[in-house]
Parts: sequence; structure tokens; C-alpha cells
Amino acid sequence: MNPWIEAARPRTLPLSLSCILMGCFLAAGQGAFSWPVALLSVLTTIILQVLSNFANDYGDAVNGKDTELRQGPKRAVHSGEISSSAMLKAIIVFSILALISGISLLIVALRDAPANAFWVFLGIGVACIIAALTYTAGKRPYGYVGLGDLSVLIFFGWVGVLGSNYLHTHIWDWGLLLPASSCGLFAVGVLNINNIRDIESDKATGKNSIPVRLGREKAIRYHWMILITGMLCVLIYTILHFSHYTSLLFLLSFPLFIKNGLAITRLTNASELDPYLKQMALSTLLFVILFGIGIVL
Repeated sequence: MNPWIEAARPRTLPLSLSCILMGCFLAAGQGAFSWPVALLSVLTTIILQVLSNFANDYGDAVNGKDTELRQGPKRAVHSGEISSSAMLKAIIVFSILALISGISLLIVALRDAPANAFWVFLGIGVACIIAALTYTAGKRPYGYVGLGDLSVLIFFGWVGVLGSNYLHTHIWDWGLLLPASSCGLFAVGVLNINNIRDIESDKATGKNSIPVRLGREKAIRYHWMILITGMLCVLIYTILHFSHYTSLLFLLSFPLFIKNGLAITRLTNASELDPYLKQMALSTLLFVILFGIGIVL
């Protein structure tokens, strides 16, 4: 089972859960939190994240993007620990599981919502599955042309936070785009670190991520822009909705983002950058938890 566990990349799960937890905390602050909706949301998100990781492992291997130049963790299909056919079967299974879990979530969450809400969210769910599958797999993977950052901002930010909040409240609150953007931008930061780490191997294999397009120096500036914009978004939201000083608890996480930016600026060795992927993901989760505690207290 070890190769499968490694291919599922458990360290990415805190990041994928952050946007769902943000939506849940915001709903709790509005007095509309539901435990069944929250638990099914978490389950569906975990399945989608594992599906995405399997598809990424498979896609990079069959498209020849995993080479000996790559500095990140070992990939299961490329290393031969899992065959491409076995991984493809796992992708199909997890796609079906994502549909089952997602539809179960919608049935529970939207029974008292407007009639068209089910079909809107079913479409969003299918879009999530397609996005997970086509990042590096298929004939024209969008991750190879630098669109991964936009996809992460949309699905790990706007869709994750506003969507999960609606499942609790049955209200579209567009003001939540600010904290949703913070979640999405911090998730983009994790992807950017990954792409800075792999910049040489990606360049050699024709994977045109944003760091490959910008070059390392500008990619570091881009990283700082991501971090600062993410922090500003949640600060603006908090100022606009300020109720008590506990709502500023999330500020305790900001030094971790600054530390991350300084490390990415200073370190040049790919192996030294890798731990800061996990650090950024956990910092994002801590930020969301502190933000949520500030809301519900």
C-alpha cells in the first residue's frame, strides 16, 4: 500500500481542506452550520484531491514530464512502483467515488434550497472532476501551458469557499470573495513553490509553468505578490466586517507566510525548497483555523 499512499500525497490534504473549512466557519458565523454537510464536504474534497494527485502522477508519467531532472518526491508511475494501467483504473474508481460522494452531499445539503441549485452544483462538481483529470492528463493538459495557477485560485478559493458556504446557508454572499481569494492565493503559493522547485526539469520537458515563463527571479516576485495580496484580501474583509478583536486572530499566521517568502527568496537548491511546500500548506490551514475561531467566538 505504501506506493499508493505516497501517490495520494497526504501532505496536500490540509491545503484542499482549507477552503472547505473556511466556508464552514463563515456559515457558522452566520448561524447556518450543518455537521452532515460539513462532513460530506470534507469527504468529497479528500476524494477529489486524491483523484487529482493520481491523475497528476499518471499524466506526468505518460506525457514524459517526469524525468531524472525532477527534484521533488518520487512519482509512483514513473518509478514503476504502480503501473500506468493500474493507476488509470484507480483514477476511474476515484472519479466514480467523487460523483457518489458529491451527489450525496447535494441531496443532503440542498433539499430545502431552490430547485435549480442541485443542477448548478452538479455542474460545478463535474467541472471539479474534469479540472482534476485534465491538469496534466489528456491530450492538452492545461497545467503545461501555465493555467494551473488560475485553476487553483478558482477551485481552491472561489468555488471551495463560496460553494461550501452556500451548501450551509443557501445564500450567495459575494462579499466572501475576499476571504475566498485569500484561500485561493495561498493555495496558488504552494503550486508556485512546486513550480519554482521544478523549474529546470519543467523547462527541459516543455512544461511551461508560470515560473518557466517568468524566470526564477520574477517568479519569486510573483510569489511575494501572491502572499501579500492574500493577506490584504482577508485584512480588507475583516476591516469591513469588524465586530471584535478576536476576529484578528488570523494575524498570528502572517509571520509564517513572511517566513515562507523569505525562504523562497533565499534558497536556490531544489531539495531545500521542498519542505516549504508543506510549510505553506500547513500555514494556510492554520490561517483558516485562526480566522474561523475569530468568527465563531
